[in-house]
Amino acid sequence: MYLGLDLGTSGVKAMLIDGEQKIIGSASGALDVSRPHPGWSEQEPAEWIRAAGEAIAGLKAAHPDALAAVRGIGLSGQMHGATLLDENDAVLRPCILWNDTRSFRQAAVLDSDPQFRALTGNIVFPGFTAPKLAWVRENEPDIFAKVRWVLLPKDYLRLWLTGEHISEMSDSAGTSWLDTGKRKWSESLLAATHLEERQMPDLVEGADSAGTLRPELASRWGMGTGVVIAGGAGDNAASACGMGTVGEGQAFVSLGTSGVLFAANASYLPNPGSAVHAFCHALPNTWHQMGVILSATDALNWHSGVTGKSAAELAGELGDVLKAPGSVTFLPYLSGERTPHNDASIRGAFAGLGHESSRAVLTQAVIEGVSFAIRDSLEALRAAGTMLQRVTAIGGGSRSRYWLKSIATALNLPVDLPADGDFGAAFGAARLGLIAATGADPVATCFAPATAETIAPEAPLVSAYEDAYQRYRRLYPAIRDATL
Repeated sequence: MYLGLDLGTSGVKAMLIDGEQKIIGSASGALDVSRPHPGWSEQEPAEWIRAAGEAIAGLKAAHPDALAAVRGIGLSGQMHGATLLDENDAVLRPCILWNDTRSFRQAAVLDSDPQFRALTGNIVFPGFTAPKLAWVRENEPDIFAKVRWVLLPKDYLRLWLTGEHISEMSDSAGTSWLDTGKRKWSESLLAATHLEERQMPDLVEGADSAGTLRPELASRWGMGTGVVIAGGAGDNAASACGMGTVGEGQAFVSLGTSGVLFAANASYLPNPGSAVHAFCHALPNTWHQMGVILSATDALNWHSGVTGKSAAELAGELGDVLKAPGSVTFLPYLSGERTPHNDASIRGAFAGLGHESSRAVLTQAVIEGVSFAIRDSLEALRAAGTMLQRVTAIGGGSRSRYWLKSIATALNLPVDLPADGDFGAAFGAARLGLIAATGADPVATCFAPATAETIAPEAPLVSAYEDAYQRYRRLYPAIRDATL
C-alpha cells in the first residue's frame, strides 16, 4: 500500500492506493483560514498536523488492516506558504499562505531586481515566499531575527513525519529563491532577502526518498518500520502526476479554490513577462508552465454567500444548455490576480447590471468570468511558446457541465473528462510515494487515466464568447484606472 497526503487550503486529504494503483480509500480533516486584515491569509501549522492526523485516523478506522501494508508516503501541498521556525523547530508565527497579498510592495521591490526573473524564470508575485520574508523582516523584525528554517507547508508535515528538513523542486520553484533551470537554491537571491542557504531545507526530486516515518507515528498508525517518505510535490505538480500530465504538450485545467491551466514541458521555457509560472515538475528533468487565477470556485462560493444559495443550487439554475453571454460581465479578482496581470490590488466587479439582471444572470456572469480568466492564462501560455490542442478538467468545479461547456467554448478547445476516479493531488502524491519506495519508472507510473467523455466547444457560440471575452479584457484597465 502507498499513502498520499495532500495539504490543501481547506483540508488535508489522505488517500491509500495498492501496488496496482487501485484506490483503497480516502479520508480528510478540515482546515480554516484566518484573515485578520484585508488581504491577509494565515493558518496555524499545528492545525495541519491535527487535520493530517484526523485524515489518517479516518483511513485507519475504515481500513483497519491496510495501513500495516504501507511502504511509501507521498506529500502534496499548497504552495508558497512561509512557515517560519526557530532553532528548536518551534513555529514563530502563523504561516502566511499562498493567497496572502500583504507583501505586494516587497514583491515589487524584489521584482525590480533583474536577477530574480533571470534565475527563477518568474515574476516575483506577492503570494510567493521570498516577499513574505521581506515583509516579516520589515514589520516583525524580532521574529525575522529568530528564523532558523523556512519551510513550505507540506514540508512542515514532512518535518513532523520524519524529523527532516527537506523540500523538493516543484514546490521550491515557487519561493523566488530557486534557480529553476539548475534546480538548486540561489545564494544571491537568498542574500537579496537577507537569508542564507543554511536556512533552507535540503532539496531532492519529487520521486526520491526524503526521509522515513518516525517509529512513534508508525506505531500509532499500525505501520511497519522503514516507511519511505517521498519528496512529493506542490499541489499542481502532484495533480499533474495524478493525471499523467508529465509529457510535452499535455495539459489540464483545474477548477479548485484557485484556477490553474497547467502544461508539462520537456525543457525549461521561462517567459516571466507573460505572468506565466515556469516551475520544475515533480519528476526529474521536467518542467511545467502554469497560468494561475486566484479565484475560481472561490468566486462562485463568494456569490453563494451573498445570495444565500449553495453553489450547486446556483449552477443548477442555469441547467446544462450553454447560453450566449449576456450584457453582464464579472471580473473574478476577489483577492487580486496573478496571470496575466500580476496585480495584488485589483478587486472584482460586475459590469453591465440592469433591472433585468436576475440571480441566474449574475451566476452565469460569474461562471463566464472565471472561464475568461482561464482564457487569459491560455493566451499567456501561447505567448510563452506553448500551444495546446486540448485540456483535461479536474477539480470540484469540473462537476458542473455548464461550467465545462463554458470553458471549452471560451478556450475553443476540447475538454476531456477522466474516467471515474480521483486523480488529483493526493493520488499523485501516493504515486510519488510508490516510486520512492519501489524504484518504479516515474513516467510509466504516472500514466493518464482513460477519457470518459470529451466536452467540445459549442461552435454556434464561439463567436459570441469571443466578443464577450474581448469586452472582459477591456474592463480590467478601466477598473484598475478607476480604483487606483
